[in-house]
Amino acid sequence: MPSPVLFALALTVALLLVLVGVLVLAGVAYVAYRHPRLEKPLGLAAAVATVLVTTVAAVAAVAVLAAR
Repeated sequence: MPSPVLFALALTVALLLVLVGVLVLAGVAYVAYRHPRLEKPLGLAAAVATVLVTTVAAVAAVAVLAAR
């Protein structure tokens, strides 16, 4: 069982990843909105969200496997 400090650190990192993800999505949506020829804002934001979620899931899976 991990120590409470390690658990708190992991939780903090996860929350920071969520915060950064939301900020990146907002930035991409804003840029796409200001420059519509790039892509439709929601489609582009959804694509970026998919990539971010996949990356976070991969990092979390590696972290879990490394912790064993």
